[in-house]
Amino acid sequence: MAGHSKWANIKHRKAAADAKKSKVTTRVVKEISIAAKAGGDINANPRLRLAVDKARENNVPKDNIERAIKRGTGELEGVNYEEIRFEGYGIGGAGVIVDCLTDNKTRTVAEVRHAFNKFGGNLGTDGCVSFQFKHCGQIIFAPGLNEDKLMDAALEIGADDVIVNDDGSLEVITAPSDFIEVKNQLEKKGFKAEVAEVIMKADNESVMVGDEALRMQKLLDAFDELDDVQDVYTTAVLEFDEE
Repeated sequence: MAGHSKWANIKHRKAAADAKKSKVTTRVVKEISIAAKAGGDINANPRLRLAVDKARENNVPKDNIERAIKRGTGELEGVNYEEIRFEGYGIGGAGVIVDCLTDNKTRTVAEVRHAFNKFGGNLGTDGCVSFQFKHCGQIIFAPGLNEDKLMDAALEIGADDVIVNDDGSLEVITAPSDFIEVKNQLEKKGFKAEVAEVIMKADNESVMVGDEALRMQKLLDAFDELDDVQDVYTTAVLEFDEE
């Protein structure tokens, strides 16, 4: 299966995340707490295991991880977070999903609505764009990897699909429940991913360039600046001229 040229976009996302390490740490600790509500055993709770793995990748101290788990299971007192998903439209009608964890729903609704309105989008109703996305695991590899070897290994392990993008980057797609196993098995075979996460992946992506891409990026950045926002997904693929 073929996909768009998106490596520059992926590098942009990684650079933005690296520049905001403290925010990434805060978000992953909140995710651990909410995931631990379903049980504090990482071997029996895939969502918690994924959150803990992400925390370790971002060098979150072990004590912080353990405290977050205990807050989630109720062993320690702490903030009670609620999960909220917003759906709406960005520039050119692109679908946007904004996932939040909040201790104040009224504040979060106001902030997300303001970001949509200020930067040219529109907050929609529940279900207005989510049908355009699939919940799945996504494991992305940089251009230059042997396509046939990765495809054979991934499909043998149990991946759902391998996407070859126009720029040579490769995406392995899995069911959410298979994500950790496929990722770990690929690493054992020597395939080290650049990005690996469980996401809402757009079924059909649309490329944005020029002014349209810049405006869409401003909208996405506005969401990312909000403390209650955990993840943002869009049907848009933004392409910029590399300097």
